[in-house]
Order: sequence, then C-alpha cells, then structure tokens
Amino acid sequence: MASNEPIDSSGADLASATIRLEEAVRSGDLELLKAAVASVALSEDLALVLLKRAELPAEILEQLSKRPAGKHRKVQLALVAHPKTPRYVSMAIVRQMFTFDLMQAALMPIVPADVKKSAEEALLHRLEKLTLGERLTLAKRASGRVAGELLLDSEGRVSQTALDNARLTEAHIVKALTGAKARASLVHAICTHSKWPLRRDIRIALLRNEKLPLTYAMEYALGLPAKTVREILQASRLPAHVKQRVLDAING
Repeated sequence: MASNEPIDSSGADLASATIRLEEAVRSGDLELLKAAVASVALSEDLALVLLKRAELPAEILEQLSKRPAGKHRKVQLALVAHPKTPRYVSMAIVRQMFTFDLMQAALMPIVPADVKKSAEEALLHRLEKLTLGERLTLAKRASGRVAGELLLDSEGRVSQTALDNARLTEAHIVKALTGAKARASLVHAICTHSKWPLRRDIRIALLRNEKLPLTYAMEYALGLPAKTVREILQASRLPAHVKQRVLDAING
C-alpha cells in the first residue's frame, strides 16, 4: 500500500477500505498510524488491535483518546492500561469512565499506581449516588480500599458483603472501626464473622469501639495480656460501665 494513498478514499468499497485500515494499524510508519487513528472508519475492534502494540508512540495514544473509537469502553480501558499512554491522558479518561470500568481499571496489575488511585477515588466519590445493586457488586469485587469504605454503608447487606471481599485487609477493617461512622451493625457483623474476630489487631480495634457489646468485650479482653488490655482501655470509647466490668474480669 502506498503511504500517500488516503485510507478513506471516496469511491473505494468498504471491504477495500477495511483491509487498508487493518494494514495501517499494524504498520510501523508513523504517518500511516496517524492516518488510521484519524479515520472515521476506525472501529472499536481495530482500535483494540492497535492498542495491543506496546511500542505505540504517546502521540498516537493521545490522538486515539480524542477520536470516536477512543470513546468505547473497552478501548478506554485498554488506553488506561497501555504503558505508553501519558498520565494526563489516562487521568482524563478515568473521569469519563463508567463505574464498573473504574473498578476494573483499579484492579488491573498493568495500570500505574497513580492511575489506579485516581480510579478508586472516582469510585469513592460516586458511592452515595450508586444503587444498592451497584454497591453490592463493588463490595464483592472491588479493590480493598473501596470495599473498606463500603464497610460503612448504611445498608447492612453491603457491609456484610464487603467483609467477604478477598482484597479486604485487617488494616481496612481497623480503619473502619476506628472512625466515627462505624455502625453497631458493622461491629456485630465483624464479631460474628468466621475470619475477622480471630485477628489480634481487629480485636484491639473492637475493644476501642464504643458499640462493642459487653459479651464480646469480655471475650476479647480475656484473650489478651492484662497489661495490653489496660492500655487499650485508656484510649477506648467503650462506656464506663463496660470498661469497669472488663477491668474487674482481668484483675479477678
């Protein structure tokens, strides 16, 4: 194919134009690549073929992000994940992405850490506007950071689902318990969970939470050294009468 032949020539049949575009997106010639990306005939599938090339110049990636083909959801994800996409281009795409595409971007290993963080923050800002079904899906499948925020959801099913998220860590749970927004239902869900109340740091965080029932406070305190419990209680928000019962038990 001659490099000066236009990709979209008037009078050319569709099959011929498609063949020339397919050749162009695989070309090593910068001008042909520019012409392919600028073509109104560039489809989502061909854009995805193009984005499989790790050596693409940044200017081609930026140009694609501004074209109609670059607005497709799969293409946007591929652009964000491409190693040569400029950060300012990736950040602009993140602001336009759908909720579950943001979730995917935040989980893709190839996506740079700062872009992942922006995707997570975009998700966190949307949480209050999402439907229950969307929040449940995020609680189950999103990153640990997002799941940790969903522990504080007003709907108990969401926080319960977040506790089973494979990416959730002790640190996320401790953070939720330490804040002022932790609900009694979350404290109960953690206490009755098969996994989390077995962790020492979580038991300590629970003993500092004012919503912890006396029964569990006694159980967790008796499983820790008395000196440690006294130190915990000094900074604990537990009611005074609960603290006293716990102190009596460990001093007994």
